[in-house]
Amino acid sequence: MKGIEFVLLAAGAILGAYIRYKITSFPLILGIIGSNVLIVNIVGSFILGIFSVLLVNWNLDQRYSFLIAIGFCGSLTTMSSFALENIVMIENKQILNMMINTIANVGLSFLALYGGRILIIQLLQ
Repeated sequence: MKGIEFVLLAAGAILGAYIRYKITSFPLILGIIGSNVLIVNIVGSFILGIFSVLLVNWNLDQRYSFLIAIGFCGSLTTMSSFALENIVMIENKQILNMMINTIANVGLSFLALYGGRILIIQLLQ
């Protein structure tokens, strides 16, 4: 990794972590599942979907992946918090909530990434 790549990665990671911290520090919106973690996972996936198209369409330097995809989106989204929430739900015998949380995080993140790609493709035409 070259110096500029490290700087881009660090800048993206710091910003993503800060935004995740701010979003997840608010009280839960839904109460049943970790809605704040769900929000950051959906938003990060949506941004990654948009970026993945722009990277190719605008022929951007791959180093921008360090800033946006790996640094920012990687730091904004959180698999570890999602996994911890699910384990806590299992320990509390909240199996239905855990299943809803899993389906929501995986399914909505997937749809957000795909939706971001479709949206930017349509806007670029």
